[in-house]
Amino acid sequence: MARKLGYRSNNFASNLRKQRTNTIGVIVHELKSQFITSVLAGIEKVTTDANYDIIITHSSETFKKESANALNLFHKRVDGVIASLAFDTEDLSHFEPFERKGIPVIFFDRVFEKSEGAKVVINNMKAGYEATAHLIEQGCKRIAHITANLKRNVYSERLKGYQLALAEHGLKYNDKLVIVDDLSEEASRNSAKKILAMRPIPDGIFITNDFCAAICIQTLKEAGIRIPEDIAVVGFNNDVISKIIEPKLTTINYPGLEIGEIVARNLIDHLLGNSNIHLTNTIIIKSELIVRASSLKKKK
Repeated sequence: MARKLGYRSNNFASNLRKQRTNTIGVIVHELKSQFITSVLAGIEKVTTDANYDIIITHSSETFKKESANALNLFHKRVDGVIASLAFDTEDLSHFEPFERKGIPVIFFDRVFEKSEGAKVVINNMKAGYEATAHLIEQGCKRIAHITANLKRNVYSERLKGYQLALAEHGLKYNDKLVIVDDLSEEASRNSAKKILAMRPIPDGIFITNDFCAAICIQTLKEAGIRIPEDIAVVGFNNDVISKIIEPKLTTINYPGLEIGEIVARNLIDHLLGNSNIHLTNTIIIKSELIVRASSLKKKK
């Protein structure tokens, strides 16, 4: 009868009465990344099963927009927030209103490692070490590293892993072999051109993003570089493009779907009183090296 008469329930009034909105706010740094879309799919799966809605916002890699998104979600009275930080975010002051109101916030991927807030990450240093050590095992001795803004934990920790692998295998670290860009298509092409201009040219590259790695491989091949014979390449994320590019890309599997499910489940369990995210500072998800043709140099 309600449907026949076109009745619409007033969720806002109902939520005010219950003192909750059954809504989770999500702040991500971009929407074009396959990793992020996988995380969102994991979040959506868990929140739907728990009868929660989600509001998705993205910062376009700027603190200014991230801060505005946080304020917007606060005024929309979300029950909790899931967030991954922008390139230039330097503090968490824009999340303090949530803390003061007792609204839980849980971070994933890009986080402040030393903050007390709950977070879900992989061991980026270990992953960076494994990627670099693999190139060394293939005979590479002059390995470049293409990464992004080192203010973010994911990139600074992968750089540390790269440095540690070089040191433990007796190779000297050279900061001239480290290129920091924004991982866009144009920046990736420019990074590949910088590789081509190096003398001597590197024989291996660890690239912190699969899309960037694919663009670099394409640009290097256009310049007559053979992959992996001249330069072996390892990427990061295990995006679909890693299986399409020729040769197929060796990469680190970064399980976005599982991360999304875990971060959402922990937040909702906290909201339902089944657990307390404040008792767990960091949840570390397993990653793994997936070896494909782009890094396998022929044995001489």
